[in-house]
Amino acid sequence: MTSPALILGGARSGKSALAERLAVASGREVVYVATGQAGDGEMAARIAHHRAQRPAHWLTVEEPVKLADKLLDHAREDRCLLVDCLTLWLTNVLCDADPGCFKRERKALLDSLPRLPGRLLLVSNEVGLGVVPLGELSRRFVDEAGRLHQAIAALCPRVLFVAAGLPLVLKGPALEGNLP
Repeated sequence: MTSPALILGGARSGKSALAERLAVASGREVVYVATGQAGDGEMAARIAHHRAQRPAHWLTVEEPVKLADKLLDHAREDRCLLVDCLTLWLTNVLCDADPGCFKRERKALLDSLPRLPGRLLLVSNEVGLGVVPLGELSRRFVDEAGRLHQAIAALCPRVLFVAAGLPLVLKGPALEGNLP
């Protein structure tokens, strides 16, 4: 069965870099599951930058909505799946034209996690540390991100929080030396 880890942190905290180091340290074939969509020029530039930063031998799978399906398709005992990031995926499913998308895809993701073989690294933005946002959709996003993180953390033997590039173990074994 899988050995999932949830890696939380703020924007530009170093959480993705930590996840990438953990993926390399796993010694497994890495499948990078990207959830972002290029809705504008700035996001397209971010995606291009991330693509250029990743090792060329990593398989990249882009999936904005059907995350559980992609994880089930690509998980193998000899692989490490790195999902970056859950909060972009959450935005996609909350804003989907199908009103049932969020509930269906969230359930599918949570149901799939305990069944996946191999290693799984889930990167997500911790957005609940700031002020309560204005606007109904923004408040719902923060609430649902918090609920999703709690549900996933309950399923993960390791949960890390990253701030200023420094990882803090919230659950599970300590990081030894530099990693893992």
